[in-house]
Amino acid sequence: MAIAPPAAALDEIEAATVPLRTDWPQLRWTHRSAWHVTLAFLGQVDEQVAARLSSQLEGAAHCSHALALSVTGAGAFPDPARAHVLWTGLGGDLPGLRALAASVAAGSRRAGAPPPDERRGFTAHLTLARCRAPADVRSLVDALAGYSGTPWTATEIHLIRSLLGTRPRYEVMGTWPLRGLP
Repeated sequence: MAIAPPAAALDEIEAATVPLRTDWPQLRWTHRSAWHVTLAFLGQVDEQVAARLSSQLEGAAHCSHALALSVTGAGAFPDPARAHVLWTGLGGDLPGLRALAASVAAGSRRAGAPPPDERRGFTAHLTLARCRAPADVRSLVDALAGYSGTPWTATEIHLIRSLLGTRPRYEVMGTWPLRGLP
């Protein structure tokens, strides 16, 4: 389950990262078509669970107001000194975003698809790049630390299926609107 930032926000992120990419050939930069904010990662879900999941996601969306967000800063998992993932963070209504992520995870559990990464907790982010071997990306995180995109409003959530291959692709399986702004 995810939130997709609008094209204008993606344009800004792309403009901020393109000049940095040539200095980091060891990173596999994520294509902008894959940029989304994951609310809960579920892994493999069978058809019966997927059918139950739909009503749970509709309920989670109905309980959440639209969220004022922006893309901001940078970080890395597990940490910038030995990173496998470079990300940009989110700003704005983070309490609302965390509550929505918790509601989505709870609905997933009720549908029979508990998020396998739930114990890690929710970190609002958008993955920019990955690398197999740990990389020291502290200078890259520092270069993006001051990044602050134009605010936007998240108005819907999506159930997304990952299609693995040389370059992973994502297919939207369902979309549910959030309530209007409070």
